[in-house]
Amino acid sequence: YYFTGNNEKSLPRLLIRDLEFEKSSLTKPMFSPDQENHPSKTPVKYGELIVLGYNGSLPNGDRGRRKSRFALFKRPKANGVKPSTVHIACTPQAAKAISNKDQHSISYTLSRAQTVVVEYTHDSNTDMFQIGRSTESPIDFVVTDTVPGSQSNSDTQSVQSTISRFACRIICERNPPFTARIYAAGFDSSKNIFLGEKAAKWKTSDGQMDGLTTNGVLVMHPRNGFTEDSKPGVWREISVCGNVFSLRETRSAQQRGKMVENETNQLQDGSLIDLCGATLLWRTAEGLSRTPTVKHLEALRQEINAARPQCPVGFNTLAFPSMKRKDVVDEKQPWVYLNCGHVHGYHNWGNKEERDGKDRECPMCRSVGPYVPLWLGCEAGFYVDAGPPTHAFSPCGHVCSEKTTAYWSQIPLPHGTHTFHAACPFCAHQLAGEQGYIRLIFQGPLD
Repeated sequence: YYFTGNNEKSLPRLLIRDLEFEKSSLTKPMFSPDQENHPSKTPVKYGELIVLGYNGSLPNGDRGRRKSRFALFKRPKANGVKPSTVHIACTPQAAKAISNKDQHSISYTLSRAQTVVVEYTHDSNTDMFQIGRSTESPIDFVVTDTVPGSQSNSDTQSVQSTISRFACRIICERNPPFTARIYAAGFDSSKNIFLGEKAAKWKTSDGQMDGLTTNGVLVMHPRNGFTEDSKPGVWREISVCGNVFSLRETRSAQQRGKMVENETNQLQDGSLIDLCGATLLWRTAEGLSRTPTVKHLEALRQEINAARPQCPVGFNTLAFPSMKRKDVVDEKQPWVYLNCGHVHGYHNWGNKEERDGKDRECPMCRSVGPYVPLWLGCEAGFYVDAGPPTHAFSPCGHVCSEKTTAYWSQIPLPHGTHTFHAACPFCAHQLAGEQGYIRLIFQGPLD
């Protein structure tokens, strides 16, 4: 954090690390909340899925299977499935009879006269978790379309959803190293997956069937894991059987991409899963143990506030509001000029009417640009390191560590049917400006 005195040129800048604070709370090993409470009783955690665009919870609060973060734990009893019998030349009636049996199956409709049905049998070595828009019981994690910057669920209701009702399934090995793999499509309440005549489908070289869902399930594995050294990987499409393909020309094109032989559907820490309307971040249990906790972020918030940053115009002390109050602008809330990074309290200086109230002139350096409130990024799972919150995404003003802003600003996230852009992970707003983020310059107290 940079603090400057009243006259920027004459006084040295203070880094937040130069100020003396109680650091003990920040040097403890970091564990996820489950591990903090009862380390021995916790069942094995495979990992967590975190929906991009939410700052710690859904706008109206997390409820049941609809929430911003979903933990996958080892089930008391295995519920995984694996392919078994393949029925090739089925009439529609025969296909219906097979899919009516009390077991899982995938039906591939080749024509009105012919359907291939693949029966799936119980697999005692794996657990299955299903994700989709449907609220029916087979779905473990209900995901709805993310509307950038939405403050309440009412903001999201009018959108026609592009997320599949049974979008994808994740299969986790019940034994170490607890490998998690992703597959397009999920089984419905009748334990079936139907790929109709229009869906892209084909016979593989070994005589098996495979296919793609309408809008597809895209996955991107970052290079170097999810760390401060991470770099974006390449977006791929995952098939119903878990094979990897290059992207189609547009999201729902009939023609599949090329098969990518040397890549797999195995999820790794930091893998991104796009369901065409919402993007999920996969964090492994091991990765989360190295991630800052909410307690750690709260300690950093208190550390910033203890340094008593001031508004250079009103000389009033600024303070980040508590993490529970992350929607309402507080009177002490810091605001920033996005072009230069100078932090102020809210004031009307430099608000020229002809600028429509959107652009303001910074009193410190006279640069003109947007003037927005700063919000702390509260979703710890999005942080690539435990550094102090010194940078903010532009144009939304969400604050986190420098390495975290640098990482997300270079990740192209799918948008619509065939475009990609970088976005703030805390609110899903498309990033703007040269870098998509700025370094914050605070002014220290005058006494």
